[in-house]
Amino acid sequence: MQQPFEPQEIPPGCPAHGNVQMYGPSFGADPESHYAQLRLFGLSAPVDIAPDVQAELVTSYDAALYVLQNPASFVRDSRRWNALNEGRVPADSPALPMMGYRPNALFSDGAAHARLRRAVTDSLATINEHQLIRQTQQSANYLISQFSTDIRGQAELMAEYAQPLPLLVFSDLFGCPPEIGDRVIAGISGIFEGTPGADEVLGGALTELIALKRRRPTADLTTRLMEHPAQLTDEEVLHQLVTLLSGGTAPLAAAIGTSSALYLGEDWQVGLPVEDAVSQTLWNYAPIANYAAHYPTHDVELGGRVVRANDPILISFAAANTDPKLTQHREQLSAKAHLAFGAGPHACPAKDPAFMIAVTAVEALLNQLLDVEMRVPFKALTWAPSPWSRTLVTLPIRFTPRTVPQSAGSAGSAGSNAGQGPQQQAAASSPSNAGPSRTNPGVAPQPKGGLFSRFVAWTRGE
Repeated sequence: MQQPFEPQEIPPGCPAHGNVQMYGPSFGADPESHYAQLRLFGLSAPVDIAPDVQAELVTSYDAALYVLQNPASFVRDSRRWNALNEGRVPADSPALPMMGYRPNALFSDGAAHARLRRAVTDSLATINEHQLIRQTQQSANYLISQFSTDIRGQAELMAEYAQPLPLLVFSDLFGCPPEIGDRVIAGISGIFEGTPGADEVLGGALTELIALKRRRPTADLTTRLMEHPAQLTDEEVLHQLVTLLSGGTAPLAAAIGTSSALYLGEDWQVGLPVEDAVSQTLWNYAPIANYAAHYPTHDVELGGRVVRANDPILISFAAANTDPKLTQHREQLSAKAHLAFGAGPHACPAKDPAFMIAVTAVEALLNQLLDVEMRVPFKALTWAPSPWSRTLVTLPIRFTPRTVPQSAGSAGSAGSNAGQGPQQQAAASSPSNAGPSRTNPGVAPQPKGGLFSRFVAWTRGE
């Protein structure tokens, strides 16, 4: 038995009997009070992460680092999960899609993890910073063009901007043709929304994309994964792409939405840069709030609480970042010392690109809509009641509407060919890339197809 931390007594009156419920409207409305309650147990606490699904939740920053940085004692392979193997997890539990095993780097350990992780990190390292900024700007300008001419001068920023923007950027980074990109977006969006059959839609689209890249490789993330010296199988490539999508798009949407809301909020100090809003979001509103299930290889003791081998230990990135013991000297820490991107061997491999996308997205909004403001105070915004993420349900804004929709060619630096993704480079070289319709000036064209098809058509001026 290991005991790396001193045990702490549970104060009188603490609800020591029964687990703390980490889901539903009550948790969503006030997660901070739940974390305060959990801290009464010590460094970790027993929780129900979903109905009839128990786990130990680490709320201490130091204890979280200990678990995250100690892969010999805490592994990620959920096939070890006692309750699941004993049939005690409901078959329809919402925890299964989040905690169930998948053959990717996230749920692998040892040599298997190192091989998959190296393929992902090496492939991500080839992304050009200036190209990524331009891709993000162009996606932002397209989405803003779709709602900025609304005569009411109003929009709902989560659904119309923060959520679709990462989907466009990732579809472009993956090198998706328009129709495949539409299905990738429909599939991953459906998975987050619980749409039946969404897994099959996403899997089919990515399988088709991988087959296409086998025939015609291009300079994109999919091809780089496929050509990596680790020699991933097509199935392994597919699962790494799914991991990048699921681990990148929804948390990025949450970060963009919350950072925008903070910057536009009533308590924001004028003159502070957008980077500060994104950093504050990562510290105080960690987009991935409670996740990263670990399974002890032996019974362990955390601050006086014993966790059995192969019982899940979850990390509360949200609670760890706001640990009262940490806040006493947080000003002396690096701005990047938060755990929003994890730590240790399983830390997010795309934390720098993710930060860059979030900052660029918020800046694009502020630059395109100079008088944008929220329609409700920051403190009145509603948060999703999910234990896994910290994301706004809606972000209502108002602005002075444009009289003429912005075209791809008038998008400033984002309209340049230099550094654009493969789909945009092809579009820019097309003779049809002539801006808005000349037969009906001032009216945005309405091409057929899904989100990515419409975006690509917009870049061509169709």
